[in-house]
Amino acid sequence: MTSALITSMLILFAISVPVAIAIGLASMVGLVGFTSLPLIVVPQQIFIALDKFPLAAIPFFILAGNLMEVGGLSRRLVEFARAFTGQLQGGLAITCVLTCMMFSAISGSSVATTFAVGAILIPAMRDYGYPIGFAAALMAVSAELGVILPPSIPMILYGVATQTSIPDLFLAGVLPGVLIAGSLMATIFIWCRLKGWGKRDGDGRLSRLEATRRAVWSLVMPILIMGGIYGGVTTPTEASVIAVVYALVVGLCLHREMSLKDLALAFRKSVVTSAVIMFIIGAASLMGYLLNRQGVPDAAALWLTSTFDGPTSLMLAINVMLFVVGMFIETGASIVVLAPILQDAALRVGIEPVHFGTVMVVNLALGMITPPLGVNLFAAAQIAGCSITAMLRPLLVFLGVIIVCLMIITFVPQLSLFLPGTMAR
Repeated sequence: MTSALITSMLILFAISVPVAIAIGLASMVGLVGFTSLPLIVVPQQIFIALDKFPLAAIPFFILAGNLMEVGGLSRRLVEFARAFTGQLQGGLAITCVLTCMMFSAISGSSVATTFAVGAILIPAMRDYGYPIGFAAALMAVSAELGVILPPSIPMILYGVATQTSIPDLFLAGVLPGVLIAGSLMATIFIWCRLKGWGKRDGDGRLSRLEATRRAVWSLVMPILIMGGIYGGVTTPTEASVIAVVYALVVGLCLHREMSLKDLALAFRKSVVTSAVIMFIIGAASLMGYLLNRQGVPDAAALWLTSTFDGPTSLMLAINVMLFVVGMFIETGASIVVLAPILQDAALRVGIEPVHFGTVMVVNLALGMITPPLGVNLFAAAQIAGCSITAMLRPLLVFLGVIIVCLMIITFVPQLSLFLPGTMAR
């Protein structure tokens, strides 16, 4: 059954069937063709998969990000970041990374970050003389921080799939996210010096005081969300609802930039995005249920630990596998199906679940910026009006930087475990 299930799923992927539908149809092939289970199992397993309180955070964080975009909060974050970096050569490109860091502390979604920040910064970088392929590639890569820095939707999925603490996973993503952001900014600074880009980046920027005054409500939002979670006042799900209410109040009453038409558009985008994610979770969980019945997780974990007999070789093998998987399968589906299997193997060689979850999310996030299914690439290309081919050369440089960071995160576990351990004490 396992071979038929995986083969049928790959065939469906090859003929461009959407990910969620491909996983669901492949699961039906396994269910009908190789078991005697009644079809009522399908809605039962999907319901069981979605009937989890932490998953409610996903649509609310997505909605909060979309409300920030139409309510003027994301534009003010860009102005704030530019006020502090615009004096540097390449400061506008560095602003892209900084703004994505701040925006990701609200949205938890890399695609939402790409659209919200990219719509402002990609045209700005083009106007200031940056090659359009460079600007689009940088935006796609910087938006990846949206799934590494808290709150992160893939971290929520990993926590639900493996029964790992979601607040600990959020904390574990902070230092790796800072490492990646710092490495990207250093690369940009050196690159712009060598190429002569960004010498006029300070033209037209606001003063630091004025930019801070205009962005104060935007800057309060991540403090409110993360402070509530780690202060023990709210759960991640409750914090996501607070983020939505806050974005509504600021956009409608304080900035007064959000019309009813904008509000309807934000809700529509959020419903569509959330429905796709939930569909994938439900379909992937049905597949996971069938694989569990076949004993695949235990067999896979046993094979991995017997073939790769130490944590170093196992983590290298898993990283290579996840990088390939991330290129072809959507991040949420990969986590729901693979996380329980691979975590079991990791536990057998003494790897901490929180550390492993961080490595898995960072690795699969690379799939968002690698062809053929790099959703961030397509989003950035759409905003920039350029082809994926035009983005490839700068993209390879940024990918190399992130892969080096991934190796550091993989083999320096304290980078992920320091903050969760500190908060526990």
